[in-house]
Amino acid sequence: MDKTISGRIAEFATTVQFSDIPVEVTDAAKRFLYDSIGCGLGGVDTEDCRIAREALLALGGKPECTIIGTGERTDAVNATLLDALLIRVHDYNDIYWKADPSHPSDIIPAALSLGERQGKSGKDLLVAIALAYEFEMRLCEIAEPGIREIGWHHATLTGFVSPIAAGRMLDLNAEQMQNAIAISGCRTGSMGCVTAGKLTMMKNTVDPLATQAGVQSALLAQGGYRGTAAVFEGKEGVHHCYPVRWDWDALLKNLGHDWRLPQCSMKAFPTEYLTHSPITAVLKLVTEHDLKPDDIKTVTVYTLARAADILCDPSKYIPSSKETADHSLPYCLAVAMADREVTPRQFTDKRRTDPSLPALMKKVKGIADPEIEKQFPKLQPCRVVIETEDGRMLEKSVDYALGDPRDPIDDASLDRKFFAQAESLLSEGRQRELKETIFKTESISSVGDLMALTVRDV
Repeated sequence: MDKTISGRIAEFATTVQFSDIPVEVTDAAKRFLYDSIGCGLGGVDTEDCRIAREALLALGGKPECTIIGTGERTDAVNATLLDALLIRVHDYNDIYWKADPSHPSDIIPAALSLGERQGKSGKDLLVAIALAYEFEMRLCEIAEPGIREIGWHHATLTGFVSPIAAGRMLDLNAEQMQNAIAISGCRTGSMGCVTAGKLTMMKNTVDPLATQAGVQSALLAQGGYRGTAAVFEGKEGVHHCYPVRWDWDALLKNLGHDWRLPQCSMKAFPTEYLTHSPITAVLKLVTEHDLKPDDIKTVTVYTLARAADILCDPSKYIPSSKETADHSLPYCLAVAMADREVTPRQFTDKRRTDPSLPALMKKVKGIADPEIEKQFPKLQPCRVVIETEDGRMLEKSVDYALGDPRDPIDDASLDRKFFAQAESLLSEGRQRELKETIFKTESISSVGDLMALTVRDV
């Protein structure tokens, strides 16, 4: 096997064992699995997921994998896409942002689907999740600038990582794993337009599609299909096609000794992550000073240049879709001021079209601050200044949002997030059973047993 970058990744991914992974990493994997399945349950009744289910289930795939929430069954390739879309659709699942952003939990369905298909254990599942986070997060760190800064979406990175999780559940050997990475990597590449301007359903779909591609690629590699070994560093590979500086040594350094998973953030709000620090600041100011919407004259947010650009362009002041609303700083802060919460309830069509919101959105202005720029990504800071109608200037600075590992979501809050999304589908008893099973994942003998607990029982 070629000792390329993909070959070295493949060697590690196929040889690491559950016993090699620190307890704090597997414990974190269980928390993110719990959070992700909760997000998946919360996505069941969305329009995006209904359309996708109807289209893909009509194809009649082999009923070998369970769809979260509905219990419908299809083949592993399409089940992966459907479950990943369920997890992603509310933009409520996890986030990691260094040079590039990503949502590593988008890859978990590759392990769930193939884990059920192959009859794999809970320990196998946790290893696959740890590997998915490890390489997705490392790829987010090693480009200067990140690929998002040159116009490519982070699903481009997921296409290289999803076959690792899938391949682990298929028990691929190192050569097969290298081929799976290469097959998927050769066709990856998602344009950043999906998160620019007026957003559509594709904003939440590109990463699930990249995860689906990883499963398909791993299955091809299992059957003997071969790919370009030097997909990262070879002629016209990643190094050539994306004109940034790549630190490939950092992708491979200290593998097995410096696990990334515990450094990932959970989302406290179902919105684009650059809105989280401003939302955190506004909620604190509104609560501390008992401000009503009519008390507020202006809200000025000093933030990153990319946040001011992405979240405050003209289309974000007239959000015509849920996807545009959850990437709109004016909208997110308007509902934070009005409702004192930012949850999926704030993104229903009824709430989004409330005639009282446009006036609140007009009060919000985002300003790029060079001093804040210097602190990113070590910090995700912002400074919010609220001017009140009676002349007060109220200010709050936030270095990182709630859910960051430095300010983690506590267990009680995580339970509230999970139960709020599950309550329309699962009885209280099923919710407790599912939670208990997830938090003892290493003890379950079959991923299929876990998936059965995600099925609607009310």
